[in-house]
Amino acid sequence: MVSKALVMGAYQRKLEELARQPDLELTAIVPPSWREAGGTAILDRAHTSGYRLLVAPLALNGRFHLHFYPDLSRLLGELGPDILHMDEEPYNLATWHALKAAESVGARSLFFTWQNLERSYPWPFAQFELANYRRAAHAIAGNEMAAEVLRAKGYSGPISVIPQFGVDPVIFSSGDDAGQGRAAGAGRNEALAIGYAGRLVPEKGVHLLIQACARLPQTKWRLRIAGDGPQRENLEKIALAAGVADRVEFLGRIASTRVAEFYRTLDVFVLPSESQPNWIEQFGRVLIEAMSCGVPVVGSSCGEIPHVIGDAGLIFQEGNVDELSSALCRLADASDLRAKLSHRGRERVLERFTHAQMAAATVQVYRTMLACPNGAARPA
Repeated sequence: MVSKALVMGAYQRKLEELARQPDLELTAIVPPSWREAGGTAILDRAHTSGYRLLVAPLALNGRFHLHFYPDLSRLLGELGPDILHMDEEPYNLATWHALKAAESVGARSLFFTWQNLERSYPWPFAQFELANYRRAAHAIAGNEMAAEVLRAKGYSGPISVIPQFGVDPVIFSSGDDAGQGRAAGAGRNEALAIGYAGRLVPEKGVHLLIQACARLPQTKWRLRIAGDGPQRENLEKIALAAGVADRVEFLGRIASTRVAEFYRTLDVFVLPSESQPNWIEQFGRVLIEAMSCGVPVVGSSCGEIPHVIGDAGLIFQEGNVDELSSALCRLADASDLRAKLSHRGRERVLERFTHAQMAAATVQVYRTMLACPNGAARPA
């Protein structure tokens, strides 16, 4: 498996679950770091049992469409894999380079996609995409909308819908025997702890969350924002202008292996994503992390969020500050509702979104690929 996402230590638990399969010998190839708008994520070797983790140089680090692994052809030649799992979008150079290298050593390959909006790309990315559709023996889509986009764009091979990563329900837990953490225990005399975690970019809608909190009639609340990005300074100004800067705490980036501790400090978690012309929410992994920790969640109607939450949280119309504020008021006044949603969220994660479940589904894809005699490639 080749994946820049695996620089995050928490995500490596999925590979430990994959490696538990007796008939699977797993090697993960990861870069030493990955640069993005919220800062640089340095490889965190947190969960590396049972498989081999190789660190390979990454060219054009931070360039989402143009990065690639210069040493990958050599590494695949040395490893001689049966399958290359390229954990990357089909329109990127890295995927084209990797699937071509896999073909040269006789390995079957697959790619992963979150792309849930049908978009056309200019040269050379459109050519990368078509070549990868032809070479791939299988595709994994992170959600049903992404699978529909693949079909609409001409991919004719098999598709499995599997979110990229799940959660470890032991690590992401409430930390108490009751399994409901603060959600059940926070009384009306305590400040309601509202939280957000993720990139501070316009599409995540954090500005809406600050505005909604400022409209809460009660004064006993606080907002904890974990993450970083280009919108941080603007968000701080919004909090100041709304007169709530003393109740909004910016924590910066938190290591993936410590983020569960952050969730445990919360009574409510909010993902207020807002659709953009070229983006809608693809999953919202932070939701399942919070739900696994027994934290009630509130999400916007953007993209995949309602499907992830199901009946385990509250949904508001994206962009509607009044609806979001009303949802927070409702939860602030009802500890019994918070406790009920806490239980439902945890149960939903255990039923659908653990690393073990993602790993089992992924291994089934591998077995299907190897069992198919014509799985190496298809004609254009």
